[in-house]
Amino acid sequence: MNKTFFLVFLAVVLMASYVQAQQTGAASEARYHGPFIENFNKSASEFFNFNMRRIGYDYRYYPNIPSLTERGTDIMMLRMDTEDPAGAGRGPEIGSKELTHFGTYSARIRVPDVTKVQPNLGAVVGYFTYRMDSVHGLSEIDYEWLIADPEVIYIGTWTGTKGDLQRVGRTINLAKGIIYSTSYKADRAERNRSGQLTGLQSQPETITPIANYNAAARFYIYGFDWYPNRLTWWIIHPDTNEKIVLWDYPGPTPNFTGIPVPPTRYLINFWHTNNWPVQTNPNSIEKPLYPYALEVDWMSYTPFEDLNKAYQVQNQ
Repeated sequence: MNKTFFLVFLAVVLMASYVQAQQTGAASEARYHGPFIENFNKSASEFFNFNMRRIGYDYRYYPNIPSLTERGTDIMMLRMDTEDPAGAGRGPEIGSKELTHFGTYSARIRVPDVTKVQPNLGAVVGYFTYRMDSVHGLSEIDYEWLIADPEVIYIGTWTGTKGDLQRVGRTINLAKGIIYSTSYKADRAERNRSGQLTGLQSQPETITPIANYNAAARFYIYGFDWYPNRLTWWIIHPDTNEKIVLWDYPGPTPNFTGIPVPPTRYLINFWHTNNWPVQTNPNSIEKPLYPYALEVDWMSYTPFEDLNKAYQVQNQ
């Protein structure tokens, strides 16, 4: 009996320890960032982890160094490695340590200038949120620059579960004030697969160009406001400080989720693409010849506390 009792007791202890570990992991996953601004003025970040290589030295991250292009500004540099394989997330990337959710996101960024050195470079700068949730699926909101043409901006969302991913997006030439497309596409054919958005889902219908806009020529402040039922992407005009709305998307697109729902992670990255050319240059998929440098002055996040608490209560 004593032996049996001991075995039962041991099993109960082990099970309790397992449950506690699981709960601890879940609690850790459910930690949220409060408001912050990261200036990258220390060797390590309070808010972001760097996606470092597991072995050897990683010469892709340089926090708290002078900008190469703007005197008096210290920046975080993400430098491309010419040996990095093609694919999202395979170059330098930083991501938030905890979760973020509904709120205002903004950053001051300058992408690399490659148009004279390697005009057909295939490279992407991504400023975005990303997390795949087992229940709700993907939560992604993004800005992307295919830097072979730094006048062009890609913005949009990814939602849905694996095998049923859905994209809404807008492609803009901000120097010329051209909206190339405001569109949707899906993995599953029954979701109408692809098409153009119009009316309330395509506002503003026109965009006044920013004179001489070039994401590689200077720093710009980009941002988005994420609500449960609305997403607004914007840029601050560098001369007037006016907030210029690039896309005010109310969702949902028919048969689409459109606007992400679950909490996410906050990221910026820089990577080589060998199959996604920029809108204006179908040849721009070359492997990088040099270690080009992305400069990030700061990244900030201001949560919408009431909306986030309401979501957490509903999903306990």
